[in-house]
Amino acid sequence: MSEHEELEHKELLDSMSDKLGFTPRILETVGDLDPDFLKKYNRCNHKLLSDGTLPAKMKILMALAVVASKQCDRCTIVQMQSALKNGATKEEIMETMEVIYITSGAPAVASCREALKQLK
Repeated sequence: MSEHEELEHKELLDSMSDKLGFTPRILETVGDLDPDFLKKYNRCNHKLLSDGTLPAKMKILMALAVVASKQCDRCTIVQMQSALKNGATKEEIMETMEVIYITSGAPAVASCREALKQLK
């Protein structure tokens, strides 16, 4: 990787970290293996974390519901951090938990156990 590409890679990671409030390790790994993939991921991530017709906070709460339905514990932690960083309230998150329960059941809610600890 050239010096310019390394700088671009670091700037992309820093930008994503600023928006999320942390740097997921998978992004560092993927960026090291395939910088072009990191750029594509960043474009998608930008859509999720930017206001459009739907506010970013709403899209992130939707993402929380989706990853919970997949029963990905680590993913729910990441989406919860992002939701809180983007201004989601405890009440909004708990209403999202109701949607998760109604649409995906108790196992999906259980996958949020660690993520919910961030509300305390």
